[in-house]
Amino acid sequence: MQIRDLPYPDPGVADARSGPRFLFWLGRNQLGGQFKALAWGLLHFCGVAGLPLGVGRAVQAVVDRSGSALALSGALIVGCGVAITLGDTMLHRTAVTNWITAAARVQQLLARKTAELGSALTRRVAAGEVVAVSTGDVEKIGWFVEAVSRFAAAAITVVLVCVGLALYEPELGVVVAIGVPVLALAVLPLLPRATRRADIQREKAGRATELASDTVAGLRVLRGIGGEELFLGRYRQASQEVRRAAVRSARMWSLISAIQVLLPGLLLITVVWYGAGLAQDGRIEVGELVTAFSAVTLLMYPLRHFEEIAMAYSFSRPSAKRAARVLALRRTTEPSGVEYGRPSGDLYDPDTGVLAPAGQFTAVVCGDPDGAGLLAERLGGHPAADAEGAPSVLLGGVPLDELALDEARAAVLVQDKDPVLLSGTLRELLDVPASGKVAAEDALAAAQCADVLDALGQASSDDDGQGDPMRTRITERGRSLSGGQRQRLALARSLVTDPEVLILDEPTSAVDSHTESRIAESVKGLRAGRTTVVFASSPLLLDRADRVVFVHDGTVAAVGTHRELLHGTDGYRAVVTRETEEERLDTIAAVESLEALEEIEESA
Repeated sequence: MQIRDLPYPDPGVADARSGPRFLFWLGRNQLGGQFKALAWGLLHFCGVAGLPLGVGRAVQAVVDRSGSALALSGALIVGCGVAITLGDTMLHRTAVTNWITAAARVQQLLARKTAELGSALTRRVAAGEVVAVSTGDVEKIGWFVEAVSRFAAAAITVVLVCVGLALYEPELGVVVAIGVPVLALAVLPLLPRATRRADIQREKAGRATELASDTVAGLRVLRGIGGEELFLGRYRQASQEVRRAAVRSARMWSLISAIQVLLPGLLLITVVWYGAGLAQDGRIEVGELVTAFSAVTLLMYPLRHFEEIAMAYSFSRPSAKRAARVLALRRTTEPSGVEYGRPSGDLYDPDTGVLAPAGQFTAVVCGDPDGAGLLAERLGGHPAADAEGAPSVLLGGVPLDELALDEARAAVLVQDKDPVLLSGTLRELLDVPASGKVAAEDALAAAQCADVLDALGQASSDDDGQGDPMRTRITERGRSLSGGQRQRLALARSLVTDPEVLILDEPTSAVDSHTESRIAESVKGLRAGRTTVVFASSPLLLDRADRVVFVHDGTVAAVGTHRELLHGTDGYRAVVTRETEEERLDTIAAVESLEALEEIEESA
């Protein structure tokens, strides 16, 4: 796999049982890249390890006054230089490829999981955690996956050097063979503590990211109630906790680095002192001493990769754990594998009894706003995690839970209370998978976006003089627009899609009553012949529905037109008119008094 081949045709099914298993699965799925990095790493490190032999032989050739031996030593050094250059260049290239491809696989897996779960994802996992996983955690996971092959090449090289020294000069080679494992394993007792501190740092950083995400998402509300400073103070406190945790973690890693400098220095002093004594006694030649000294010095380079792999694992393990927790989430039911095609017909929920006849404009009224959102998601094939075991919603008699994901999403579209507008031009915003039967202009007109188009056209004129609202860029999440403008543009996007069933959750909650009335009439006309379900409590919208369903305590309590339910169902009237219990009793008393007065007048 090369970077130019990304994205993957299929990122695979991740082993999300734990963080380490997920890391192992990632490494196993790019064995080709790992072996390439291992081969280039061996070439590079062996070139580095071969330099001491060439230098030692060159020194000995000068002592022996041998020109041919000096020439051979020079050729060996040149060959090692070529190996170092080629190996380092290709190792870096392959390592970066491994890093990016591993990160891309994780991002594709996360994107697929987001599409699979929809808005139910943020109900089961905090939005800040999803952001942390898809940004910083992805980089750390990729770092560890690519560092494994470099570490393996370094470890093999260290073993080869120790064996080679033991064969080349046994007396000094034994000292090095004993000392190098001590260097490699000396920091192991410190790694658990370093890992714990890194975990704490990551946990606090995740909380800070989550707090920042929630604060930014609710900034408009916070400004309205004067709560900016309160939340900014909380974020400052959280960021200071992250800083202190990072300092504690850095102290431990600096101690590990210091040990990695101190112990090799002691080994180098031991080799020089012991080797000088052997050379003075004539038991080894000067060139052999230089070879041993140079080998120990250059061994510090591959030994650094022992520290790196420990650091990479300690930082990537909590990141992989978070990623695995997100990827382990599942739909409450899985597709059956039966080919149903694109279903059509009545939308029916056996659990609550809600029925939306095909081709009609149905309104649903719920006394519990949170329950309305959950029911809207359920009707769209996104049942809550705690709804496992509940019967599936049926579309034309076909269970939505048994449909393939793309078929279910194409058949039923849900627009929730807080739809997201992605950054880009208005034309790009409305360029969504659609039937092609609804033009963007018609959808914008039905959503009453004339004033929005005027404002965007003015912004476009200020930018390039064209005055084309379709070319105006919309900022991330539509933050440059008002709540009502964002809501109407999101509605237009949903209308362009033209699904078999369109479910709208409070689509006009942020607009004035006159605009709401026009939207209700226009949407009903544009969606004629298509099934539309609107969750609302506004009389202006309910009065235009073909059928109104009143849901109370999780089940259908009454069905009829708006006016029928308004006069015949107390619970419905209380929700729609915001009538309190005391007001309801007063109304009943007034009616009873009026009826009694009429009876008295008739009898008189």
